[in-house]
Amino acid sequence: MESKNSATALPANTLALALSGGGARGIAHLGVLAALDELGLPVGRLAGVSSGGIAATFYAAGFAPRDILRLLLGTNFRGLTRPVFSRLGLLGLEAVEQLLARHLGADLQFENLRLPLTLVATDLVAGESVYFTSGPLLPPLLASAAVPIVYRAVQYQGRQLVDGGLLNNLPVEPLLGRPAERVVGVHCNPLNTDVSVSNLRRLVERTLQLALSTNVTARKSQCALLLEPPALRTYRPLDYRKAAELFEVGYRYTLSRAAELRALLAVGA
Repeated sequence: MESKNSATALPANTLALALSGGGARGIAHLGVLAALDELGLPVGRLAGVSSGGIAATFYAAGFAPRDILRLLLGTNFRGLTRPVFSRLGLLGLEAVEQLLARHLGADLQFENLRLPLTLVATDLVAGESVYFTSGPLLPPLLASAAVPIVYRAVQYQGRQLVDGGLLNNLPVEPLLGRPAERVVGVHCNPLNTDVSVSNLRRLVERTLQLALSTNVTARKSQCALLLEPPALRTYRPLDYRKAAELFEVGYRYTLSRAAELRALLAVGA
């Protein structure tokens, strides 16, 4: 496992990253993280949801972004979906859990990570976002990415948990209130207004994207800087075969915003 870039002396300020969900588009988060490492811009804290939660977890555990991409490129995503046809979801998460446990360790705790991390899930019964920052990591990570109806809900700590993006697809709240950390939102779901909704699958995708977009508008304004690569609007949530392209979109876009990111860290330093 290649280690992340690290500076011998960190500046007074660091970046706190909120990584959105977005299915395959979330692979762009890895490109963003790779660019930040290359630019030598320190990340001090992460919050993530769904695919953004997965990217944030691997990064916080010490995996280099390009190593995570290589893991994705070697993954058979069809093999990760096992029909269960239960009352609470069409697919089970057992294969996904086994894959994550193989790379991260079945007993990984939040406290073992190299960087502080918050994962967000949705409590279906209470109708509220739940933030996880301590204890076992895999159950909250699976819950954070359990798309309602598609995946069976995760039963954990007496709660019935599903995808955190349902109520909060840009989790900035856990990152606010720390003067030395500049909150950067990384949103990978820019709306494509030139789209054809021509079949049921496209209708479901569009409905979910519109629903998720409504809960991020106010949160974008709470970020010191927002990274939202416009090129992502042409990619679909299940475009996993385009993982390398999605990585490059996030990487190139972040490099193009390097001056703004550096200026952000210089404020108050």
